[in-house]
Amino acid sequence: MSRWAAVLAGGSGTRFWPLSTPDKPKQFQPLAGDKPLLVQAVNRLDGLIDPRRIMIVTGTGFCERTRDLLPQIPTNNVMGEPRAASTAAALTWASHRARQEDNQASVLSVHADWFVGDDAAFRACADTALSVAELHDTLVTVGIPPTRPDVGYGYILPGDRLDDHARRVAHFVEKPGRSVAERLIKRGALWNCGMFAWTAERFFRETAAHAPEIAPHIEQLEAGSVDQFFARVTPIAVDKSHLERSTRVAVVPGTFPWDDVGTWNALSRVLPLDDQGNVKADTVIFNEATNCVVWPDGERVALYRVSDLIVARANGVTLVTTREGAADLKRLVEGLPVDWQAAS
Repeated sequence: MSRWAAVLAGGSGTRFWPLSTPDKPKQFQPLAGDKPLLVQAVNRLDGLIDPRRIMIVTGTGFCERTRDLLPQIPTNNVMGEPRAASTAAALTWASHRARQEDNQASVLSVHADWFVGDDAAFRACADTALSVAELHDTLVTVGIPPTRPDVGYGYILPGDRLDDHARRVAHFVEKPGRSVAERLIKRGALWNCGMFAWTAERFFRETAAHAPEIAPHIEQLEAGSVDQFFARVTPIAVDKSHLERSTRVAVVPGTFPWDDVGTWNALSRVLPLDDQGNVKADTVIFNEATNCVVWPDGERVALYRVSDLIVARANGVTLVTTREGAADLKRLVEGLPVDWQAAS
């Protein structure tokens, strides 16, 4: 049995405009450290998954840049989706590729745009998730203990104990309101962070049983026609197509610091702060300013008598919004002229 990893590196990252653009989305940006998020994601697998068995699933337009960033990954393992069709299609393709190499393969699925505060703890959790999937022949999701009632995340209610490391999943709750999130946390619910593990064999059995959006089109992959597979599948998240429909799902708690780095506001949770709650930056002066996030892009910026602002300078454009408004940035970007969206 061999272990594989699928790193999902698609997406446009519009909520980090003007830094993240269609040509260079957030997974290629150093948002939470001195290296791009994608590079951090792959480096985090070091010692857990052989680089020869790490697959990067991204857009066709990003393959060359990905190969340049990650020379340790075999060229054929950088897999360009001919059409964005959400995570179920991407992970079906990756799991099929792993099964072609080894019909007893197991697969770990991670995203390229996470912040993880303890790589060793991450690897230990991933190893446990893979072991549970292999031992119990089940789909496994990793749940993060919540630190706040975040309405942007899905929640997992653990059920009966499966073994010393995992419980069966009793219920998934998708992005509840704040009051429901608070009640879920009191009941022991975990955040659904989108980290999964399974054997390829179990994944395809569950696909046949529960995913009509995907199952009829796997024959295209078998015939070697990736383009036709992506042309015919119905886009759907693997959470919905597989995990929420299956009865063979377990959850392993992830005890490492984690954030999906979804908006500019998230930087206040993953980067150092000053004593007024502002994200520190060498070229920024805060004077009677509190709880602000500034991405200065090397420019000098002064904030005076303001609070809860996002100020982001990149690619010749300056964005100013509130921390609350940052969550809805996609709507702004979609309404901009094309040359503004590119921000070049």
